[in-house]
Formats: sequence, C-alpha cells, structure tokens
Amino acid sequence: MSVPQLLRIGARSSPMSLAQVERVRAELAARHPGIVTEVVPVTTSGDRWTGALSDLGGKGAFTKELDDGLLRGDWDLAVHCVKDVPGDRPVPAGTAFAAYLRRDDIRDALVQPAGLTLDELPVGARVGTSSVRRIAHLARYWPHIEPVPCRGNANTRLAKLDAGEYDALLLAVSGLERIGRTDRIAQVLDVERMMPAVGSGTLVLQCRADEPATIDALAAIGDPEAFRQTTAERMLLHVLQGHCNSPISAYAVTEPDGRLGLRARVFSLDGKVCLDAHEWDHNPLALGTSVAATLLRQGAHEVISGIPH
Repeated sequence: MSVPQLLRIGARSSPMSLAQVERVRAELAARHPGIVTEVVPVTTSGDRWTGALSDLGGKGAFTKELDDGLLRGDWDLAVHCVKDVPGDRPVPAGTAFAAYLRRDDIRDALVQPAGLTLDELPVGARVGTSSVRRIAHLARYWPHIEPVPCRGNANTRLAKLDAGEYDALLLAVSGLERIGRTDRIAQVLDVERMMPAVGSGTLVLQCRADEPATIDALAAIGDPEAFRQTTAERMLLHVLQGHCNSPISAYAVTEPDGRLGLRARVFSLDGKVCLDAHEWDHNPLALGTSVAATLLRQGAHEVISGIPH
C-alpha cells in the first residue's frame, strides 16, 4: 500500500503541542522520507477557557475541535496526550487511533524556585494545580499544603510561579522535557505517593478510520508496549466510567516475562478514601477490566458517583 504524499497535522498552538508535533514529524520523516507534513494551527475551547475544565465538559475540551476538524477534512492527523483524551466514552465514530508513540516519563514533578521538596514546603504553601488527581494525592500525603487552581499551558504556569502567584507547581515530567524546561524541576515524585494519570507520558496519533494508507504509515512509528500499557489503563478507566472530576490514577508496566502489571487507585476528592488494586496479565483488555472490577468490589462506583461533575 502506498503512503500518503502529504499529511496535514492539526495542532494546538502551545509550545508543548508544537514540540509534540515536531517529534511526530521527525519520526515520520525518518520512517517515510517521502511524506511531506504540514502543521495547521488550532485553538481549542480548552485553550481559551480559564475556568475549571469540568465547566466545559472535562478533558474533551482539548480534543473535540481536533476531532471535528479531522472529520471535516481540515487536517489528516491529530496528536494527543493520551491523558487529555476522555476515557469514559469511545473514540469518535469515523476516527481511529493509529499509533501510540514510545512512552516518555510518566511521573509528576514539583517546580519550586528554592529547590524545596513537597515534604520541605512550609504549612500553607500554595501549590498550583487544577488536577483533581494531584489535589487528592496532596490531601492524603501532604495535607499541610494548599492546592491553588492553576490553568494555562506549562510556560504560562511557570510565568505565574515566577510572578509569585504560587509557592510551587505540579507539572508532568514529560511535559517539561518536551518544552526543554527540566532545569525547573525541584523534585521528581515517586509513583507510590503521586500515582500518574491514565495515559501519562504517551502521545497518540488519531486519523480518519477510512484511510488505511494513513493508518499504516502512522502505525509504523508506533510502539507496541506503549499500546499495550495504555490500552490496559484506558480499559480500566472505561469500565470504571470515571468522569473529569474523578481522582483516578493508574499505570501499567511490562514485566520481564511479557506480562503487564497494572496498578490503580481511586480517591475521594479529600483524599480520605483511597482504593488500591494491582494485578498482572498478558492481555491488556482483560487486565484493565479485572483491575477495574477489583476496585468496583472495593466500592469505586460509590466513590466516583458521589463526586459532583
């Protein structure tokens, strides 16, 4: 099957989004030198909105316009951070995830100008984050810290920190790597005390489902283990039916024997409830389903349904 001659990539205009697109362009060029890629800038409602994402319908605020433009034919490819893709609903009809790229660091980082760690921050320190997952972890493991709402792209958040609006920020290690700002990291947080979001560190390439040549071209730069790990995590989220205000964490790793290990937690917003499960399986769909079932037996449905959204 011949590869497409031109691929137009719909991309949000933030520095991180453009860095992610450049990675895709470079990997495609290395694998398919004949493909020309063109970037089509997009500003989503999630980029324009400064309030809580739940008021816009959750994480889909970052992906809906990209999905719509893909289906209209405005561009041929969208690049998403998997953690920004809603897990409680299917991929939009007419589109397909063609490839998951090799996974980057899944951990969270603390950015603190004086180099302090979360344990070293004083009582009442203001830590910028709008993630309910991070807020629940802070409430459970660092209750002396005050989470403060913080929206905007990573560069905007860093500027607000430097202006004194916060004492520290919580950001993804992979995001800071992508924009070349790992020099700002004061602490990389252990996954035991700050478990990652579903899909952390993974980029997924989405295209139209009725274009097999494009799907094949993109699949060639996909990573099989990123696919397996992320599939297990997203199946867990799908079965749990977690909404945008649900503090749910999960990460899968590939063991030496080829099995996947999936660790997951469901929190209450105040961090007082923490349900935990950890299982292994070769089949990512079966694993995600099984871990979710274990959490549901522990009361995950009651915890999730009791959180307003």
